[in-house]
Amino acid sequence: MKNIFFPFQISHYSRRFIGSVWQMLLIGIVLSSYLIFLSGCQGLAQKDDGVIHLTLWQAINPPANRDVFEKLLEKFNQTHTDIQVESVFLAQPQLPKILTAVVGNAPPDILAFYPQITGQLADLKAIIPLEDWLDKLPLKSEISPNLLEELQLDGHLWSAPLYTSNIGIFYRPKLFQAAGITQMPKTWEELRQVAKKLTIDRNGDNRPEQYGIVLPLGKGEWTVFSCFPFLLSAGGEVMTNNRPDLTNAGVLKALQFWQQLLKDGSAMLSSPERGYEEDAFIAGRVAMQITGPWTYITKSKVDYDAFPIPTNVAQATVTGGGNLYVMKTTLAREQAALKFLEYVLSEEFQKEWSIGTGFLPVNLKAAQSEAYQQFMNQKPWLKVFMEQIPLAGARPIIAGYSRLSDSLGRAIEATLLGESPEKALKTAQERLELIWDNN
Repeated sequence: MKNIFFPFQISHYSRRFIGSVWQMLLIGIVLSSYLIFLSGCQGLAQKDDGVIHLTLWQAINPPANRDVFEKLLEKFNQTHTDIQVESVFLAQPQLPKILTAVVGNAPPDILAFYPQITGQLADLKAIIPLEDWLDKLPLKSEISPNLLEELQLDGHLWSAPLYTSNIGIFYRPKLFQAAGITQMPKTWEELRQVAKKLTIDRNGDNRPEQYGIVLPLGKGEWTVFSCFPFLLSAGGEVMTNNRPDLTNAGVLKALQFWQQLLKDGSAMLSSPERGYEEDAFIAGRVAMQITGPWTYITKSKVDYDAFPIPTNVAQATVTGGGNLYVMKTTLAREQAALKFLEYVLSEEFQKEWSIGTGFLPVNLKAAQSEAYQQFMNQKPWLKVFMEQIPLAGARPIIAGYSRLSDSLGRAIEATLLGESPEKALKTAQERLELIWDNN
């Protein structure tokens, strides 16, 4: 399976629009603009002072979390006189800039990004494998093993975890109390019944002032991410024998359940592609929200707590992580970049980063440290997410993931807008099969 991932998917572009001079000129203009931007970023790292200056691209949000990262990066720079790492924030659109940098031979030295880009970067031979390096490090035993397993593709470890997290359900305890709910739902059916109890139409106009739960409308990655724990819990997979498989029973059950919540009238839909926003939860218009420990809810002044994703066949959630890639440059620069990765995996970094951001530590010693345990005692809801780490599944990191995610996202969106899950998934599967072998 060969993929040339590029902002405009040039291989498809040329087949579909061959002969269009103006469209090819447009590609050239945009490519030139990106490369000017990229060369400017590269220029930041070129200094002739005997020190290896590395450029690190990251898209860490919100700004408060970015500040934590920058302070920890500065600690590294202060203790490594031979290596200096300069951080560059990537504004949207991030992925096109990254892939254009690779194609234009102007990559950063280190890239912090989500792991689903792995297959694309590996196919482009833009990153170096890390398993030999990590095997020699004593701190490998300190890293959660399942996190490393999720990052392997074709027998290689292609990135190191910067942070990890997973999804649960946040809820408003006062609204639960008012509805007479004393037990957290542990199964899908219990979740459905709780959502009904929490849905209140005070004036009888068939438009509830309070809904049980909010579901993310859209076909983007947040929607797919939010649905993944449900399809995993139902025994679903999105790949079988290295091929897309969106019509299996587990995926179907997940979409049927979400649609049932809507048919019950106990779920409201988010604004399109804004399923991560917590405004309705904070305002009390919904009592439950699917999200993770990074959520702004924990910084708000409303009452809140969290419980695990309820179970269908098995308890499950999905990992939401950020990773560090060492881009293929020169041996000296790659070795310097690996020193920074070693620092990021350390107990010291992970402890401060996790306490400062709410993400979960990937280093076991950091998680067991007195400082982090005190932090968890102050925020007992964090235990829900810590206990889910061994249960967390992962989205694929294959080169074709973007197409897979887009097709599944379209099926979820169609289902939430009223189409039958069977038809939506069948359409998505057929679309994928048409393009899968041509990439």
